[in-house]
Amino acid sequence: MNRRREWLNTAPSFLWLTVFVVLPVLVIFAIAFRPTLGGGGIGDGWSLDAIRSLWDFSYLELLSRTVWISAAVTGLCLLVSLPVAYAMARMTPVWRARVVLLVIVPFWTNFVIRVFAWQQILHAEGWLADRLRDLGILGENDRLLGNAFAVILVSVYTYLPFGILPLFAAAEKFDFGLLDAARDLGAGALRSITTVFLPGIRQGLMTAMIVIFIPMLGSYIVPDMVGGTDSQMIGNKIAQRNFGDRNLPQAAALSAALTLLVIAPMFLKRKKNEA
Repeated sequence: MNRRREWLNTAPSFLWLTVFVVLPVLVIFAIAFRPTLGGGGIGDGWSLDAIRSLWDFSYLELLSRTVWISAAVTGLCLLVSLPVAYAMARMTPVWRARVVLLVIVPFWTNFVIRVFAWQQILHAEGWLADRLRDLGILGENDRLLGNAFAVILVSVYTYLPFGILPLFAAAEKFDFGLLDAARDLGAGALRSITTVFLPGIRQGLMTAMIVIFIPMLGSYIVPDMVGGTDSQMIGNKIAQRNFGDRNLPQAAALSAALTLLVIAPMFLKRKKNEA
C-alpha cells in the first residue's frame, strides 16, 4: 500500500520528466545518427557522419573553449559570492532583506536587455573604452568587445546571483560560533574560513557550482552579443547548425555531446558515492 502511494505521488513528476526531458533527449540522439540532406534537413536511413564530425579539430577546440570559459565564470562567481554571502549572513535581518532584494533586482529586467546594456558599456567608442585609452590601459586598436574577456565579464555579472543566493542560504544556517572556537584554538582567520566555514557550507558550494557551470556550458546569447569568432561556445555552433545551415543531424550531434558533458560528472559522482 505504501509503495503504491509512493508511485502515485511520483507519477506526475515522472511523467512530466519523461515527456518533456527524456523523450526530447532521445529524439536528439536519434537525429544525430541520421544523414543530412543536401538542401538541409534530415535524410532517410542512418549515418555516422554527424558523429564522426565531432572529432574535427575545430569542434574539439570549441568544446575545450566552452569548458574553460564555463569553468572560469564559475570560479569567479564563487570567488565573489563567498564574501558577499558571508557578509549577508552576518547582517541584521533588516539589512539582510535589503541586500537580498538588491541581489534579485536584476532579474526584474529582461536578460537580453541587460546583455545589450553591457554591449553598449563595452563598445569601442563608449565612455569606458575612451577613459581606458586616456589612461593608457587600452590601445588604440584594442577592443573590450569581441573577445573571451567580454564573454567572461558579462557572464559573471549574469550568473552572480545564482552564486550568491545558494551560498547565502547555506551560510545563514551556519553556526558562526565555530569560527570563534577555531580562533580560540589558534587558527588564523584564513585557516578558520578554509577548514571550518567552507566545509560547513559545502552543500551550498556544490549547488552554486552546478547552477552556474551547467547553464554556462549551453550559453550562446552572451557569446553571440558580446563575443567574437574566437570566443564562440558550443551553444553558438548548435544554433548556427540548426537555424543557419539547417544541418539538423550535426546540430543534434553537438547537442548530444553537450548533454553527455553535463550528465557525465553526475554519474561519476554517483558511482563514487556508491563505491
